Amino acid sequence: MTGVVDFESGKGHRDENFPVASLLIRRDLRAPVLAFYRFARAADDVADHATAPAEDKLAELAGLEAGLRGEAGGDPKGAALRAVLEERGLSSEHALDLLVAFRRDVTKRRYADWAELMDYCRYSAAPVGRFVLAVHGEGPALWPANDALCAALQVVNHLQDCAKDYRALDRVYLPLDALAARGVGVEALAEDRASPALREVITGLAQRTNALLDRSRPFAGEISSWRLALEVGVIQALAESLSTRLMRHDPLSARVHHRPAETVGLALRGGFGVALRRLRRAAGGQPSLRGHQG
Repeated sequence: MTGVVDFESGKGHRDENFPVASLLIRRDLRAPVLAFYRFARAADDVADHATAPAEDKLAELAGLEAGLRGEAGGDPKGAALRAVLEERGLSSEHALDLLVAFRRDVTKRRYADWAELMDYCRYSAAPVGRFVLAVHGEGPALWPANDALCAALQVVNHLQDCAKDYRALDRVYLPLDALAARGVGVEALAEDRASPALREVITGLAQRTNALLDRSRPFAGEISSWRLALEVGVIQALAESLSTRLMRHDPLSARVHHRPAETVGLALRGGFGVALRRLRRAAGGQPSLRGHQG
């Protein structure tokens, strides 16, 4: 295989579980966000290709990094992101961090415990939110809340796709110690329906995800941009709903997701909640946790 085009899945930003560069993002900031997404999508398609040899995947990821670094022969998608970063005066650190996770996807198929999974999320999920914050002029003070929300989104995705990841890629993100504690082997993910023991594992991981979402709940209120704050409020509401749903429904026997009408309703609720809190704060003359006035 030669070139990222051989790996393309055909997925776009509108196919993701959570909003990417939605209309809530300022028009002038959508271009860098979408450039970052296209870079991440290209790398994700490489890492998740079902049949390509590992050495081919690693070579493709190296090409993306070369393009990002401006090296000769680098992949055009990496070069395109580099051009946007240079134009905006933004760092490439977050894109480089993503590549750490995608290389890990190629070479690592099991995670021993929750701490190991959180370390993966530090590279696979947190850099996306950190980049969006940087585009909006926000600094590292918001990283802890961002990282909690991004990790929660990643784990929700892992739980939704736990059967598909195992069947298609022999990749298991459910921590092995959590499976072992319930006497469950990874082969249980190949079944049409989760056993009671596997359901307990998934429920326990969803509960840990809820704890991450508890930590990220103040996040929207700390963001300067009211439009980005609304976006984060929407994402928080969607994630909380899905995490709770995963405690009640079996992702092996049915797709655990939101119907379009549910998505709209949750988005409105999440965005409205953020807007209301900011209006109350402004009316009361109270600064946000970071001293900004929306």
